Amino acid sequence: MTYKCLIVDDEKLARGLIKTHLSQLDNFELIASCGSAIEASKILQEETIDLLFLDIEMPVLKGTDFFKNLIHKPKVIFTTAYRDYAVEGFELNAVDYILKPITFQRFFNAIEKFRILQRNAIVDPIVIATSENKAAFIYIRKDRKQVKVYLDAILYIESLKDYVKIHVEKENHVTKSSISAFEEKLDKRFVRVHRSYIINKDKITAYTKNDLEIGEIEIPIGENFRNNLTTFLNETSS
Repeated sequence: MTYKCLIVDDEKLARGLIKTHLSQLDNFELIASCGSAIEASKILQEETIDLLFLDIEMPVLKGTDFFKNLIHKPKVIFTTAYRDYAVEGFELNAVDYILKPITFQRFFNAIEKFRILQRNAIVDPIVIATSENKAAFIYIRKDRKQVKVYLDAILYIESLKDYVKIHVEKENHVTKSSISAFEEKLDKRFVRVHRSYIINKDKITAYTKNDLEIGEIEIPIGENFRNNLTTFLNETSS
């Protein structure tokens, strides 16, 4: 399958670099490279785009505002020189958020996240189960198999719009589910810390009022979830 791509960035050099990176990959077709969101909107009216590379800080209309207003949203990878937009980008269920200058390795990692989402686009519902003297686990359909994932191996769960990505210690899994529906399948060791994240409290290595760390991974804490998380952590430590 060939994926149709659109680049939107007001910097010519940035557009050129993404185009060069994209040209090194199979099954990705660049439909257009636009210098503004206004120009991109015309393309989106005429073409079905699978993957959008979207700069955030642009004149006239910011990339995030542009994306919010799209009725039919393609998968999006935000590209920007500013770290400050990371939370906003992930709240829009971006595939990834890349800081400029974009190296090929970082670009390739983002593409791999997109590929995983596409490979797991058709999956069966999650089944929760328990076994005596064993940790609770879930079965997830992957590559035409039911794969067992133990809950105590899960680090955190990330929302990807209509899917969730389950980050575990050895590999990750993507399945079709809203994060709220998935949350109902979990036990008391898991807590929602953001509209896009659920974490395993046993895996937290450090935290502040704005974010927490699971190893080297930094996860934002949403304002609406902060009080609940603080209460949860206080109860855990008491």
